[in-house]
Amino acid sequence: MAGMDTNTENRVEALEVRLAFQDELLDALNATVARQQKEIDLLQQQIRLLYQQFRSAQPDDGPATSLRDEIPPHY
Repeated sequence: MAGMDTNTENRVEALEVRLAFQDELLDALNATVARQQKEIDLLQQQIRLLYQQFRSAQPDDGPATSLRDEIPPHY
């Protein structure tokens, strides 16, 4: 860095170090987000399978009832 004074060289070097650390942090955060998205996708798939199992285990005689239909009204 010919022609720069020592203070400017130190400031540029400090910025380069900070940038390098921020690049590493960004890579780590990207990896974390990608991993979490895979986990979310897997959990959604598991929920769909559980819902399908739940629906197939329900008796299919007459109209579907909800919990609201089974709970007596409050007077």
